Formats: sequence, C-alpha cells, structure tokens
Amino acid sequence: MFYATRPAFSYFWQTKVKVIMADVVRMPKMSDTMTEGVIVAWHKKVGDKIKSGELLAEIETDKAVMEFESFQEGVLLYIGPDKGQSVKVDEVIAILGKEGEDYKSLLESSNSKNVTTEVIAKNKQQAPPTKEEVVVPATTEVTSRESGRIKASPLAKKIASESGVSIDAIKGSGDEGRIVKRDVENFLTTSDGSAGKGIKTFTAGEESYEEIPVSQMRKTIARRLAESKFGAPHFYLTMEINMDRCVSAREALNLRFPDKKISYNDIVIKAVALALKQHPKVNSSWLTEKIRYNHHIHIGMAVAVEEGLLVPVIKFADQKSLSQISAEAKSFSAKAKEKKLQPDEMQGNTFTISNLGMMDIDEFTAIINPPDACIMAIGKLKKVPAVINEEIKIASVLTVTLSCDHRVVDGATGARFLQTFKSFLENPLSMLY
Repeated sequence: MFYATRPAFSYFWQTKVKVIMADVVRMPKMSDTMTEGVIVAWHKKVGDKIKSGELLAEIETDKAVMEFESFQEGVLLYIGPDKGQSVKVDEVIAILGKEGEDYKSLLESSNSKNVTTEVIAKNKQQAPPTKEEVVVPATTEVTSRESGRIKASPLAKKIASESGVSIDAIKGSGDEGRIVKRDVENFLTTSDGSAGKGIKTFTAGEESYEEIPVSQMRKTIARRLAESKFGAPHFYLTMEINMDRCVSAREALNLRFPDKKISYNDIVIKAVALALKQHPKVNSSWLTEKIRYNHHIHIGMAVAVEEGLLVPVIKFADQKSLSQISAEAKSFSAKAKEKKLQPDEMQGNTFTISNLGMMDIDEFTAIINPPDACIMAIGKLKKVPAVINEEIKIASVLTVTLSCDHRVVDGATGARFLQTFKSFLENPLSMLY
C-alpha cells in the first residue's frame, strides 16, 4: 500500500456568519518523478457520502494507474478535474465536508496566493486523528455510466476501437452499467456483434486515422529518453559471446531444479552485476558538477507493457543467487503486466538491461535510462558457424551492445567491462566464486 506524500488539509473557514469545516484533497505525488497525474475515473460523484477507506478515484501517474482511497468521512462537495484531465501535483482535486456547506470561498482561498479571509486549522480538541489518502495499484476495470454519459475502461475502448465497434452500442455489466473488457468480447461474439451492429464502415480508398491523448507514461518515456539521447553523448560497443557452456549449465540447473527454472536473462543479470562489481566506473551517474560512483548494484530490467515500458529494479543483484534473481524477475514481470508494480519497485536503478532476444531481434542499440551511465541491449541467442580450436563448429552465440554515456564512461572502460561480462558467461562456473 502506497501512502500519498501529502494528507488532505482540514480547515475551519471563519466568516462573520458561520464556520465551514471541510477537507481539501490535493493531487498526491505518487512517485519521485511524478509532476502531474491524470484522473482516469471518479468512483464517486458530488453529493455522495464518503466513508473511511472508500475508493474515490483512479489516477494515472508516469508509471502506473493507481487507486486513490480516502480515510476521511463526509459528503463529496466538489470535484475539480474531469476524467482524462491532467492535474499538477498538489493542486486541488476534491473537497469533502458537511452536506450543504458553502465550500466555494475555501476553494478560492486554496487556489489563491493572496488570502483576505482568515483560515485557521482545527484545534486539537476538534481535530480527529490525522488521516491520509491512500493509493494502491489498480486491480479493477474503470468504467461507469452516469447522467447518460458512457464510460469504459481504456482496455475496453481499445478492443472496441480495434474491432471497429462503437462503444456506445455495448451494454456494460459492471457497477452502475460500467463497460469492461468482457462486455466488448461478449458483444463481438454475439449475433448482433457479428452482424455488424455498431460496426464502422469505410469506403475503399478512404483515408482515416485516430488520435488519442498521450498517456502520462508515454509523456514520461518521451521526455526522459529525449533528454538522455540528446543530452548524453552516446557511444556503442558490440560483442559476440559464445554461450555453449552457459546453455549446458542452464539445462543442467533446470533439470536438477525443475520448480525453480532460470532463464538466460536471469544469468545475464547475475553476470552484469558481478562485472559491475569489478568495474565500478560503469556503475555510475553523471550529476553535472560531479560523478556518482554507486557502491550498491541495482539492475533495472526493461519490461514491455501495452502502454509503453516499465523498468522494475532488482536491488543488490550482486548479492543474490540465480534462483533469487529469477524469482524476483518473474514476480516483477507479472506485476508489470497486471499494473501492480509499486513506485518503489521502479526506483534506484544503477544499470539497466533491455532484452529483445525473445522477439527474434539479433542485435540493437538502446537509449540510456537515466540516471544510469550505461544500458545493455541483449539480442537473440542463435546457433551460427564458429571457429573453435581451429575447427568450424556450430556454436550458440549471443550478441550484446553496451550504450555508454561518454561524459562518464570512456571506450576502454566500457570494453573492459564487456570483457569481464563475457568471461562470466563463457565460464559460468566462475560466477560461483
């Protein structure tokens, strides 16, 4: 469970006529890189009575969609941003208070730097125990129908759009008529759906396109990688590695421990971590006026998700066994796809690995993931003719490319790191020492 960095603020609003008690709810900072959030859905409407622990809204951060709960009780007097609207951290998004209370003056003062009417905090006798909004990973589809307005989860909309189905032709089965993934799928398999009810028709040769709002995750990916690519002078080092012994070692381990099977990526993570231990200059960050050499080794592993890319971090990877790395990597991959990664699980990387080998990519170059100085791109493990002991044999070869920030890492430094990394993979038993 992730706690918002700021609690809702409680005030007495004092005038000559009456005192108004209300709770101002602001957009919380849910990750270290979050500057704004998007309201994915409101689960309550103005006039609803809010009980402690009830879900108020779902918020899309730069990393994930999170549920936003409140421990406060009261009537929802005001909702600021609409669904899909972007709100900066610390801006007012809602107000809770007594039914019928005039909250407008309080809202005006909360958004104004020059307050002419006195606002005083609740005194200790009147104030309940401090309460905070709580955010947890979103686990349910976000949809609702209210006041004739149709709402559907992003996934339901995507499936409907790709199938050429009008979303308003589908009846929702969720709470209050909310449309979820299964509703679209059921619609497509029914006779009405297959007959083309709600299907968009296109004339041959007609040009068409679709424009969608940029998600917070995509904005963050664009901003951070553009800063990295155009701000850090990249250079690239590519190396081929004979994986024959590594293949044999993995097969033996998985045969011996069938319940704890390891992948080649797990072995790569371990080898990178051990190589970084010997080459600390690669495990570094450029901080403009200084260079940070990290003594700890935290490996970020890029995971592709429908909305973009997430990078969960295996911390202290050099101190963990292959089975521990494997278990953590599997858990992170599953969480990423289910949108259940916590912000602290995606922070602290000192080096990142991006693997596209499982997608039949022979080799590629990756953009450095800030604040790292390097990122390693892993290609496909393939069998190729190779000269071994003056003989041509078929060998299992892996191609890797190291992208380096030349402000921190020089060519020889990166090359020596790759040589050590290669020696671990070509002699996997050496990783046991």
